[in-house]
Amino acid sequence: MAQAMAQLPLIAILRGLTPAEAPAIGKALVDSGFAIIEVPLNSPEPLQSIAVLTRLFPQTLIGAGTVLSAQQVQDVYAAGGRLVVSPNFNPKVVAQALALGMVVLPGVATPSEAFAALEAGAHGLKLFPAEMISPATVKAMRAVLPAHAALMPVGGITPDNMGAYRAAGAHGFGLGSALFAPGRNAIDVKSAALRFVEAFRTQQG
Repeated sequence: MAQAMAQLPLIAILRGLTPAEAPAIGKALVDSGFAIIEVPLNSPEPLQSIAVLTRLFPQTLIGAGTVLSAQQVQDVYAAGGRLVVSPNFNPKVVAQALALGMVVLPGVATPSEAFAALEAGAHGLKLFPAEMISPATVKAMRAVLPAHAALMPVGGITPDNMGAYRAAGAHGFGLGSALFAPGRNAIDVKSAALRFVEAFRTQQG
């Protein structure tokens, strides 16, 4: 997790990805500098896509999103995934991921959820949905949460609004439909990916 975050703390969320699309889309992202890729489990044949991606891009942190149960954590692990992202905080999901040595990012929206998730051992926090978590809210949470806790807003993130969240204390982001949508080709995905990378690194500087 630390290595991937140091390379580029942006999570590519490939909701709707098919196994046939996985090689080209994965290459477009990796070539753009992405180090973290998530395939939500409500995608078509997500475990197959994860297996394809992990085989082709072994140096990339790859796993699943929308993970809601401990059994799903086991399924992702069996497919080769090493990342678990959830829209909510479920202690059983976090515990199972940690038991398997996986990186786990539960979804939280309040300080109470955030502290509970960190106490359970979460590696970072998915702030979701970001549409209802303003930069001001992130700043307030950042003021009370441990400095090492990675805050990752997800939902409605674009190259244009990352700066305000970063100034408020966000470490990175999960990128959804502004990066990938079902049917979008690899050329368009790479173009979008490079825009995100440029915006993030410009703001970082």
